[in-house]
Amino acid sequence: MDVIVNAAASADGKLSSRRREQLAISGADDFARVDRLRAASDAVVVGVGTVLADDPHLTVKDDDLRSQRREDGRPGNPARVVVDSRGRTPTDAAVLDDEATTYVCLSEAAPVDRRMALADHAELITAGEERVDLLRAFATLQEDGLEQLMVEGGGELIFSLFEAGLVDELRLFVGPKIIGGRDAPTLADGEGFVSEFPTLELAAVDRIDDGVVLTWRVEDR
Repeated sequence: MDVIVNAAASADGKLSSRRREQLAISGADDFARVDRLRAASDAVVVGVGTVLADDPHLTVKDDDLRSQRREDGRPGNPARVVVDSRGRTPTDAAVLDDEATTYVCLSEAAPVDRRMALADHAELITAGEERVDLLRAFATLQEDGLEQLMVEGGGELIFSLFEAGLVDELRLFVGPKIIGGRDAPTLADGEGFVSEFPTLELAAVDRIDDGVVLTWRVEDR
């Protein structure tokens, strides 16, 4: 399995403001790059915080890219995966529409009523007691034939994936904004590392819109 984290951050490393409102950090060319990466992936992965804050569809926007996927014998859109330990995903969330298959990864702590509600809209994966065990959940996704996963956030999930040693590649658009704020989300939130920091190898630097896309491969996994 190949796990690619893709994100857009301000020049000072923030994903959004302290209000956690969605901001347009990149521009049209980078949006097209992200759409191509989605189209090349088997699934798009987000944490429940992103679903609650932004209500994304996580589908391929370009008609030609969707058509190409179908010509290749794949669904028009990649699957969607929500990491949601407690089953907080609303049943009317855009990510649960019928545009693509959706998996919701739960922990055993998710209430029964939430499981029952979500089971009508998504494939459920249970892994872990209090929090989703990402290693087990991703192994289940791989068993279902999902080989390239594109992770779109947020910062808590991205940190957890690095902590679990699951990230193969990081693609980061760094845009021309200063957001600031000690409480604004960053690329990798969570508890943070104090030792055994993941090591990255810079693979490419590409100027796009008014920023740059930095591509790193993860060395120590």
